[in-house]
Amino acid sequence: MITLTTPIEKLDIELPRVGKKTAQALADSIALLNACPSREQAKVEHLLFYLPMRYEDRSNLAKIGDLADGMEAAVAVEIKVAGNYKVGKANQHKIFEFSGEDGTGRIRAFWWNQPFLEKTFTRGSHVILFGQWKYDTYRNSLTIENPDYEIIDKETDPTQEAIHMGRCVPVYRKLGDIRTKQLRTIMHNLLELLDFSTLSENLPPQLLARNNFINRADALKQIHFPPEYVALETYNRAQSPAHRRLIFEEFFWLLLALAVKRTERHQEPKGTSIEVNDQVRQAVLNILPFKPTNAQKRVLKEIVEDLTSNRPMNRLLQGDVGAGKTIVAAQAIVVAIENGYQTALMVPTEILAEQHTRNLRKLFAKTNYRVELLTGSLTAREKRAIKADIKANSIQLVVGTHAIIQDDVEFHKLGLVVIDEQHRFGVMQRAELIRRGYRPDVLVMTATPIPRSLAMTVYGDLDVSIIDELPPGRTPIETRVRGESSRPKIYQFIAEEVRQGRQIYIVYPLVEESEKMDLAAATKMAEILQKDVFPHFSIALLHGRMKPQEKEEVMRKFLACEAQILVSTTVIEVGVDVPNASVMMIEHSDRFGFSQLHQLRGRVGRGAAKSYCILMTGGVKSKEASERLRVLEQTTDGFKISEKDLELRGPGEILGTRQSGEQIFRVANIVRDRVLLDLARQESEFLLAVASDDPFTKKLIEKVLTQPKFGLASIG
Repeated sequence: MITLTTPIEKLDIELPRVGKKTAQALADSIALLNACPSREQAKVEHLLFYLPMRYEDRSNLAKIGDLADGMEAAVAVEIKVAGNYKVGKANQHKIFEFSGEDGTGRIRAFWWNQPFLEKTFTRGSHVILFGQWKYDTYRNSLTIENPDYEIIDKETDPTQEAIHMGRCVPVYRKLGDIRTKQLRTIMHNLLELLDFSTLSENLPPQLLARNNFINRADALKQIHFPPEYVALETYNRAQSPAHRRLIFEEFFWLLLALAVKRTERHQEPKGTSIEVNDQVRQAVLNILPFKPTNAQKRVLKEIVEDLTSNRPMNRLLQGDVGAGKTIVAAQAIVVAIENGYQTALMVPTEILAEQHTRNLRKLFAKTNYRVELLTGSLTAREKRAIKADIKANSIQLVVGTHAIIQDDVEFHKLGLVVIDEQHRFGVMQRAELIRRGYRPDVLVMTATPIPRSLAMTVYGDLDVSIIDELPPGRTPIETRVRGESSRPKIYQFIAEEVRQGRQIYIVYPLVEESEKMDLAAATKMAEILQKDVFPHFSIALLHGRMKPQEKEEVMRKFLACEAQILVSTTVIEVGVDVPNASVMMIEHSDRFGFSQLHQLRGRVGRGAAKSYCILMTGGVKSKEASERLRVLEQTTDGFKISEKDLELRGPGEILGTRQSGEQIFRVANIVRDRVLLDLARQESEFLLAVASDDPFTKKLIEKVLTQPKFGLASIG
């Protein structure tokens, strides 16, 4: 009997046409996809969630005589002539080509640099080709380039052939060495023999009825083999009843787990006791250098409500570049200090820590607060002195990197921790503080805008505040994409800006030449710019391999206008604030991602002068890079940019999980399925708020808390 928990490597015992080697290869491939840790742990359920990439209607295959230029269709043909030939200079490329017929016409199919296909496609064999057909006027025939294909075995058992023809069929990506046809057979036989009585429903019946969802067993069957009565286009758009049910289920379980986790956090013992009276309000007002925006006021109100509540704060503060997150955080710090607590500001880099320390000392100049910097580059003597003063409660605000939460740093009374630009690590840092006996309120800040749907899903354990308004008086940054032919004019423009008293950033991706990547290096180009292009201006160089003291001196010179042009790597991406800088020139901009480009652009436009961002490109750009640069030219709205980033790259890569192999969802897609995401949030909140006494609901919540697949381990 096959159940969802049957090991894949044991399927050779149960499934026809599956030998031991095939079963083990299936298990290995599923494990490699990171659906499970090892071959032994790969279960039938993991295999069933290896879903088709698309679906084809083979109940009525197209005929060659019906094809038209530009048409996408599946066609079954018999191969008449096949072979390889060489093309290009020095015959460096190989093309495999065959011609085929179906009784209504003849076509040509060809593949670049795949000579091994000569063994796959033999004369007289039958094959189904799928892709876009084009009319070749030179050869007067329809052609298809690099199509998907499937060999039709004429001697196949008729019962098996019914799986692949005369119906709507799933088309799978190759899984290891197992091609789509073999995988389709395996999936079909697996679903035929699976004991669905062991597949219990995991959503409340009222929820299913309320939203017209099909049951789980039917969803798993239909997502692989669509029934005749459902329109195929709904399957290819992931909008079929089967897709809707399984997508909702994934969203629902995650959001329910996050809601339970948030409820648990709210029930944790509060480590601080904070109140806001007239004295605290006046202290907050005294540090304000300007009138806050309505968005800043709203967000501060949300933070203060957390600080004064009986539950610990764990809030994510989002805001676009230049939206004024730091001043809001500074106000929260004042509230905590005025209540007798120590505070800490943690940042990812020493250069940012140094700048924050400098700015906060200016901001708190009229107070008696002591602000100190604690980083790894301080001398042992300096560290000992600062750590002793932290323990003695003579320092009110400590600014630094991860060194702040090392074991030998002892706070006398830590009340608030602000974590800047590390939203993905905020949970871990908070857990480390709790392990050491501290229970401070935690505010996590990011200038990388994340669409609310994504933020509330991935950071659902955090309460989310968004500053969606820029301070008045900001001049919009003009962004232009330019190629090498424009370089002389751009250098003239930069010289003009410098003569008018402005300062310039020129950013390069690398510190020194790389043999593997044809990128200009910052160190080399700084010398060329100083000697040959801008000999009358002072040029400074900043990069990540410099010692902290060297970085500090470079930034001091640039801030003091002793250097007009700063040539830098991306160490200036976050936090560097020079109001006099008016031009950001980014070399090889097509090699950067959305977030980096937007952050770099945000280093200018911080003063009253008109500011510019010049995105330099060289050579051939990918389609995605061209689209990315086009969007950056059109908008400076970080949230719109982030939405487009999600569309182009997907949530996995934005969250840093694509390279690690971690799958956020098996069926669902945050961008495509937002309607179902919102529905799942509403239903999970309703379940906890209204139906929590229901026996089925209690079992669901218990499942969330105890099973790693659904529980907190999957989202920690």
